[in-house]
Amino acid sequence: MKIVDIEVIPIFPRIAERNADQKARFRDINRRTIFKVKADNGVVGYGDARCEAPPRSSVESLIGRSPFDFLNANLNTGLMGALYDAMGKHLEAPAYRLMGQKVRDRVPVAAWTRPASPEDLGREVQRAAAQGYKIFKMHTCEYYDVLEQNRAVEAVAPEGFWMHYDFNHNRGLTAVLRLVHELEKSRVVGMIEDPLKLNDIDGWRRLREKTRLPILMHVPQLGGGQEMMRGCADAYMVGEVGIGVSMARGFACAEANVSTVVQLTGGTLTKAMAMHLAAVLPTVSHSINLDDQYEEDVTKARLPVVEGCSPVPEAPGLGVEVDEAALARAAANRPTAIPRHLGVLHLAGGHKLYTPSFPGVSRLLGFPEGNIRGLRLEVWEDDGSKEFAQVYARVEKEGSVLE
Repeated sequence: MKIVDIEVIPIFPRIAERNADQKARFRDINRRTIFKVKADNGVVGYGDARCEAPPRSSVESLIGRSPFDFLNANLNTGLMGALYDAMGKHLEAPAYRLMGQKVRDRVPVAAWTRPASPEDLGREVQRAAAQGYKIFKMHTCEYYDVLEQNRAVEAVAPEGFWMHYDFNHNRGLTAVLRLVHELEKSRVVGMIEDPLKLNDIDGWRRLREKTRLPILMHVPQLGGGQEMMRGCADAYMVGEVGIGVSMARGFACAEANVSTVVQLTGGTLTKAMAMHLAAVLPTVSHSINLDDQYEEDVTKARLPVVEGCSPVPEAPGLGVEVDEAALARAAANRPTAIPRHLGVLHLAGGHKLYTPSFPGVSRLLGFPEGNIRGLRLEVWEDDGSKEFAQVYARVEKEGSVLE
């Protein structure tokens, strides 16, 4: 079995209809790439990644090689998905059998959204719960108050539903402790990802000693083993760091009885790859995939979410069938055009901060992320008004305007 061709296909599937009027907020979500691996025995493997399409030259070295030469490699995760899909189809076996011993039939999965106002987040949590999810991941940000956001979740989340907050690895311990001590009182906060700068090894260890909330580290700067020995986190992210690295780190975590979270973001093909990986890693907490962000996809069916989890596919390869007509439609779409807009940050004292787009509050006002209460962002799209034109011109000239 030899690879005879690899197609690299950029696609632009429509984002979920509920977010279609928030183009600036959801920019680039629909930029994905499909990899189509063709073998000399007629097998075709498909993979998907949320990334810009790499140049064809990046895959040419695989032509003429066996897909099995790349078991556990760290190539683009979409390309790896296509290789595992082809290998599994050739062997008439699900992809997880090429990764290890299966330890679970279903995998807990998280819904997702971009940083949201408290009102939007509350609606998204209700949406996710209605769709069967029990976990929800969202990055916090500088322009909404995470405590207000969390109160909005508490008001609508059903019992047993919990939030995975990503704190963006951009702060020191002092700036984080006040937030963590408030959030750990909440019934809906289940995990904090990247609360501190990633190289603050001692800070991670000290924070973990001071809170009962599980702490997740995304990209260990020392490879993961050193962080585990120092007690920096309760869980470590795998998936997007590469399949080979993910498997090595995932099994190492299992030996240390430390949890892993599988994050592979894209459509159903990507989620299927994540389910196979999670099927063999013994201590997986949950998986984050972003397949709930698209109104359309390139597969004939999606992986269902029931009682908070999705099944590991059992059909050969990744176990999901690609719809070539849907793939052609997604490839024919154009990237979402982002309208001209301004960020209008409303501050608790009544002032407004106008910025070219989403504001970097810590730079503009000096306070670390999460340490300003009562702030709120409004995205002001060009409405053709004289007022917008005047403010836009001023912001273009001055960079930001505080009134």
